[in-house]
Formats: sequence, C-alpha cells, structure tokens
Amino acid sequence: QVQLVESGGGSVQDGGSLRLSCAASTLYPRMGWFRQAPGKEREGVGAIYRASGTTYYADSVKGRFTISQDNTKKTLYLQMNSLKPEDTAMYYCAATFSTIGYWNDGDRYTYWGQGTQVTVSS
Repeated sequence: QVQLVESGGGSVQDGGSLRLSCAASTLYPRMGWFRQAPGKEREGVGAIYRASGTTYYADSVKGRFTISQDNTKKTLYLQMNSLKPEDTAMYYCAATFSTIGYWNDGDRYTYWGQGTQVTVSS
C-alpha cells in the first residue's frame, strides 16, 4: 500500500527553523514538497530526483530550504531555515514513479501525504 506520512511541522518565530520528514512505503524516482496557504493556490516548494540527487527549489525558498533523502530509511526531508511568516502553510509531501513534466506541477504527482502545518509568527 502506497503511503506517505509527514511529520515535523509546528509553530516557530520569524527566523526559526524546522525540519519536515516524509516517511514513504517505497522508493520513488521523484519526490517533492508542496505547500498551500489559506486562500492561495498550491505551490511547489522543491523536489528531488532519486537517481541523480538533483534538487529543484522555488525561488521563494532558495538558499533557505534544503531537500534531502535517506534511501535506506525511505524518508524525504525538508530542512527549513530562516523561516518567514509568508512560509506559513500546510506542507505536503508528494511522490511519483514518473519523472515526466515539471517538478513543480502537482498534477504530475500521484501520491500525497496528509499534510503537516507550519506556522511562522512575526
């Protein structure tokens, strides 16, 4: 059974850090993090391609967020530093067996976690 389980969300102050984890039931060629704030569209945060380790990030998080993976644990991570109030959102882990299409196209991902809330206060 395909399963993605996120953890690590919470509330921090402006400038703080959090690390999100996504435990998967299997290894996927491509995994990503997306977020959605109330009243806003879903946004791709970043993605990683397992075979090459290549990562991509949204401009809004470059230099602050880092995606990594532990294949032995089948776990994806999102290290978030220098958090800002505008980073407040529900964060979702997503995965797909396909590497076709843009990394930030949510429709390209088949499997999704339940989401974990990140709240950054000023």
